[in-house]
Amino acid sequence: MAVDALDTRILKLLIEQPRTSVREYARILGIARGTLQARLDRLEREGVITGTGPSLSPAALGHPVLAFVHVEVTQGHLVEVGDALAGVPEIVEAFSITGGGDLLTRVVARDAGHLEDVIQRLIQLPGVVRTRTEVALRERVPHRLLPLVEAIGKAAGARGGSTAEPRDGRPR
Repeated sequence: MAVDALDTRILKLLIEQPRTSVREYARILGIARGTLQARLDRLEREGVITGTGPSLSPAALGHPVLAFVHVEVTQGHLVEVGDALAGVPEIVEAFSITGGGDLLTRVVARDAGHLEDVIQRLIQLPGVVRTRTEVALRERVPHRLLPLVEAIGKAAGARGGSTAEPRDGRPR
């Protein structure tokens, strides 16, 4: 899907001010509320916007330990192991990967002992051959998409994408 300059302005605003109303977004952007709503609906329908819920902190929820666990799987059992991983609440993400292992999971835990318990649970899953764990010491770059959205917006502007000037004629 092509994201134009107006789409990137909308996405940037959603990231920077996530608790603002659609009416206020339209006012800030200088576009009609219906235009904004149509854009938002399209961005959701096409999978650009994937959620609107709050961002939660596992650490604040009592799980300050973050580890990345590589899971090696018996050939032919990737789907079954992937499905089983979804049943482990401490696994907050899991990806099929290339390289040293078959799956990469992001695991949160209360402490080192709890992390060991989670790993032992993973090792016991049918189809798991072995795991390798790397504990995160400190987050250096938090999950972010704003720089990417800004870069896409600059590229769209350079291509002459829609800019939808504000109705009041003021420069952006």
